[in-house]
Amino acid sequence: MATFLMIFVLLLLIVTLSTVYVVRQQSVAIIERFGKYQKVANSGIHIRLPFGIASIAARIQLRLLQSDIVVETKTKDNVFVMMNVATQYRVNEQSVTDAYYKLMSPESQIKSYIEDALRSSVPKLTLDELFEKKDEIALEVQHQVAEEMTTYGYIIVKTLITKVEPDAEVKQSMNEINAAQRKRVAAQELAEADKIKIVTAAEAEAEKIAFMVWGLPNNVRRLWMDWQSLSQNSRKPMLA
Repeated sequence: MATFLMIFVLLLLIVTLSTVYVVRQQSVAIIERFGKYQKVANSGIHIRLPFGIASIAARIQLRLLQSDIVVETKTKDNVFVMMNVATQYRVNEQSVTDAYYKLMSPESQIKSYIEDALRSSVPKLTLDELFEKKDEIALEVQHQVAEEMTTYGYIIVKTLITKVEPDAEVKQSMNEINAAQRKRVAAQELAEADKIKIVTAAEAEAEKIAFMVWGLPNNVRRLWMDWQSLSQNSRKPMLA
């Protein structure tokens, strides 16, 4: 009797375990019966037919996912660049079956679409234009990929170009150009400062002479003022 009771309890436990199942929050389960799609089970506790008659084919995450990829392409001015692209995507809750049955590897598919979109748009831009318009390019890529992935039950939430890295030699050349420009600006500023010092010193000397002139006789003072007026007029730009 005790043996029969133990067997009964064991069978009951097995039936219960193969019947009752739980789906976690922010996920769904694909339920198949004899290998054929039956339904999508949402989060919570559920009951199914035991002994493998009805089985959980897959558990699909509904949370936001992110894919980080690196794409190499060439600009209009023949500069090779490495572009880091981050794409956020998720399964469309209304198209869970499409997401599971139509597409085996969504991340690989998204990567292929992004590579294709970038390699068709970046070669139309120079390196400088690429840096200036990378946000516009990211938005354009997002729209293209989103349109393609909708067929497979996925929503592209956001696509960002996080980094644009030119070829090492080009990057070094750019750094050298920037350094030369900074040196040129610094030299111009130093020259302007020297000019201001010279002008200030000349004006101070002129004021000193003016004070001395006031002590001279009237006719000499008048000659000095006439000369100073002519000197100032000669420094004014001539009109065409």
